[in-house]
Amino acid sequence: MVHRIAVLDRERCQPKKCGLECYKFCPGVKMGDKTVIFGEDGKPIISEELCTGCGICIKKCPFNSIVILNLAEELREDRVHQYGPNGFRLYRLPMPRRGAVVGLVGKNGIGKTTALKILSGSIKPNMGITDDPPNWDVVIDHFQGTELKGHFEKIYAKELKVSFKPQAVYKLANLWRGDAFSLLKKFDEKGEMDELIDRLSLKESLHKPIEELSGGELQRLAIAMCALKVADIYFFDEPSSYNDVYQRLSVAKVISELAERGKSVILVEHDLTILDYLSEYMHILYGDPGAYGIVSEIMSARVGVNALLDGYLPTENVRFRDKPTTFDIHAPISDSLQTPTVIEYTNLVKSYPSFKLNVSQGSIREGEVLGILGGNALGKTTFMKIIAGKEKTDEGEIKCTVKVSYKPQYLTADFDGDVKSLLDKVSGGDIDTSLIQSLIINPLRIHKLYDKQVKELSGGELQKVAVVACLLRDADVYALDEPSAFMDVEDRIAFANAIQRFIKAQEKSAIIVDHDVQLIDIVSDSLMIFTGEQGVRGEATPPMVKEKGMNVFLKDLGITYRRDIDTSRPRINKPGSKLDREQKKRNAYYYIPRG
Repeated sequence: MVHRIAVLDRERCQPKKCGLECYKFCPGVKMGDKTVIFGEDGKPIISEELCTGCGICIKKCPFNSIVILNLAEELREDRVHQYGPNGFRLYRLPMPRRGAVVGLVGKNGIGKTTALKILSGSIKPNMGITDDPPNWDVVIDHFQGTELKGHFEKIYAKELKVSFKPQAVYKLANLWRGDAFSLLKKFDEKGEMDELIDRLSLKESLHKPIEELSGGELQRLAIAMCALKVADIYFFDEPSSYNDVYQRLSVAKVISELAERGKSVILVEHDLTILDYLSEYMHILYGDPGAYGIVSEIMSARVGVNALLDGYLPTENVRFRDKPTTFDIHAPISDSLQTPTVIEYTNLVKSYPSFKLNVSQGSIREGEVLGILGGNALGKTTFMKIIAGKEKTDEGEIKCTVKVSYKPQYLTADFDGDVKSLLDKVSGGDIDTSLIQSLIINPLRIHKLYDKQVKELSGGELQKVAVVACLLRDADVYALDEPSAFMDVEDRIAFANAIQRFIKAQEKSAIIVDHDVQLIDIVSDSLMIFTGEQGVRGEATPPMVKEKGMNVFLKDLGITYRRDIDTSRPRINKPGSKLDREQKKRNAYYYIPRG
């Protein structure tokens, strides 16, 4: 048995332009049924009870705004919340654990933030009843026999103290007109403000107006505000965004200590390494983004991440992705291989009034993906701009006779048109070739965005389109600055695998800057490491083979990596563990099993 759901993307739906095809061609309407009616806003409402699932409206809609799906009948009773008629719906909820961090992972638009808002009490679940939502007694009764019954009883009685770090930290500037110090002071219920200022590197941010703070400063400020409140349960929605890997580890330690104090912590995170490092338990959210999301059963973090990579939930017998993700543990390109160089440079120096960058001599080879790791404000973007010809050096020479396609760190949506038109323009019409479709378009699901206006894309969608536009240009070297920003975890892995296949198949080269260490580990053949003093000076190593580069970088971070036995994915060792001590003793911070 199945139950049918009909979902309308209200942003895409344009009834004044489409001719109302969903209504005109619906067999039910032709037979006199009210299968499709129109709401006060002029947009269609599709009756899920009367819809036969013929799919005609899906094919006829010129804006691809309709989704009709059949779900298992037993899920009907698990529906927790729905956003209006034909709106997104969420099935089941995560389970908080006292004294533990519970991680949530899944695609963008799958309901992770909705789940947090329901558990925090900012949204009252309606059980899918949108016209006459149930009262709290009905909601509480729905969770009879589960731990969530007591959770919602405390929310209803206002007995549960909650602290919430939202996803959209940039909105802080609209809510507070003073400086960061005065805002932190307002939230300091524990008297630990000075300690967190130091641990989260906020000292230089304290006396700046909120509107002048960078994305990373805003993120860490919001995390500090959340952690300083006295609460029973803490929610962190994407705390890694905008932060470099050093800052991510500092944030992770602050969050984990809340759980160590006996508090419940629920975390949404797209950096798989940090998610795995922080979480003791995990829920996977799967479904159809924008249409529906299902929360999996709770599982250990290791089992959860491995299930996410496999695309299969064995305890529920559900496959939510066609193919598993695998990790290449073979040795990267050796320095001994005489592959042609495409870019060579001497020692480079670039100076600004308050910052100086020194880059050691190096080269980039054909068929090579060069990964770049390092903290913020150390000159990584400056180096990328020099390679791309956007900046000139003060000292040193670059020998580059090839074309470079550059995706900048900060994106603008200034193209007037839809995604398909943009990609056709940058590719010269090659977008529909089977090679481009199989290597780039399909893995990143870009075809689903073709009809969307570029100016209306979300952050994650814009990032994917910018990455694809970069790769579609006629070039020999592709330089991508922070391509994973705003991408969900599945898109990051898809991008990493796609870029490797694309570079090898086309015999091109790539340079990638990113703070997601796992992505860099998957995608790179060689590494450059940037060190120095943030905002003052930056020093870049020559390109090194990946194992050596990762060892240098992880040693500076003070952490060690192991490989998961089942998937070979990299995992951070627990600080002070037996394996952590052994690897540090052997100076083997980056571990590749031999065999």
